[in-house]
Amino acid sequence: MSVQQQPEPRPPAAPPPGGAGAANVTPAAVAGGATAPLVEMRHISVAFGGVKAVDNVSIDVRPGEVVGLVGGNGAGKSTLMRSLSGAHKADSGEILIDGKPVTIANPRDAKNAGIETIYQTLALADNINAPANLFLGREILTGVGTLDDSAMEDATRKVMGRLNPNFKRFRSPVRNLSGGQRQSVAIARAVHFNAKVLIMDEPTAALGPAETEQVRELIRQLKSEGLGIFLVSHDIHDVIDLAERISVMYHGRLVGTVDKTDVTIDEVLGMIILGQPPDKLNREQIQSLR
Repeated sequence: MSVQQQPEPRPPAAPPPGGAGAANVTPAAVAGGATAPLVEMRHISVAFGGVKAVDNVSIDVRPGEVVGLVGGNGAGKSTLMRSLSGAHKADSGEILIDGKPVTIANPRDAKNAGIETIYQTLALADNINAPANLFLGREILTGVGTLDDSAMEDATRKVMGRLNPNFKRFRSPVRNLSGGQRQSVAIARAVHFNAKVLIMDEPTAALGPAETEQVRELIRQLKSEGLGIFLVSHDIHDVIDLAERISVMYHGRLVGTVDKTDVTIDEVLGMIILGQPPDKLNREQIQSLR
C-alpha cells in the first residue's frame, strides 16, 4: 500500500471503552435502570417504496448491557440497525447519544459518535495480518510518512491482551485464523477506536461450539468494560445467555422489550413467531410452538 499523504501524528492510545469507572457497571445496576442509556432510538421509521420496513420503533442500550434484537426474516431488525450504523438514514425519528440528539447520516457520523458495527462477514481484509486490519484506513505513520508497522503491532497486542490474551498470531494473514480469532480482530478494531456502542450482527453464525464460547467470552469482557451492545441474532440461546433485555420485532414493528429474567424461551418464541407480547399469549399458543 503506497502512502501519498503528509505524515500525521500518531493517535493516542485508546482508553478503556466507556471511560473511567466503566468496569464498575454491573448487570444489576443496568436491570434496575440505575444508568442512563448510551444510545436511544426514538420512534424510528424506515420505508422502501410504500412498505415500512421499520415502523415507529423505540429501543435503547445502557452501559455494560447487551440488548438482544431478534425477529424472523423481514422483521426489520437489520434495517433498524443500519439506521444506527449510518448505512441507511431513517425517514423519521431521532437518535440520542448520552441524552443528546445527533444526526447519523453515514457511517462516519456513527463512528464519530462512538458506534461501531461488526458485520456477520466481519469486513476483514484476508490478505493482511491483524495489526494491518486493526488500522486499515487509519494507519499509524512514521516521521517520514511510511507505515509504522511496529507501533501498529504494539497497539494491537495491547488491545488484544485485554480482550483475548490467548491470541498470538499477530503476523499471520487473517485468512489463516479461526472464526473465533477473526471475530477477536474485528472486535479489537472497534474497541481500539473508543467505541461506546457495538452493533454485533450474528457474531456466532457458522462457528463451532468452542469458537462460539470464545466469542461469548469476548462479549462478556466488553460488557464488563461498560460498552453497550446490540446483539442481532437468530440464535435464541446466544440471546438468552448474553442479553439483559430482549427486543423483538415483527413485520417492522416492535412487539416489545422484555427483561430476560421476566420471560421464558417459549414466551420469547411466541413474540417472534406470533408477534404478540407475553401478556397476550395464552397457554395453548405457547404449547403450539413446541
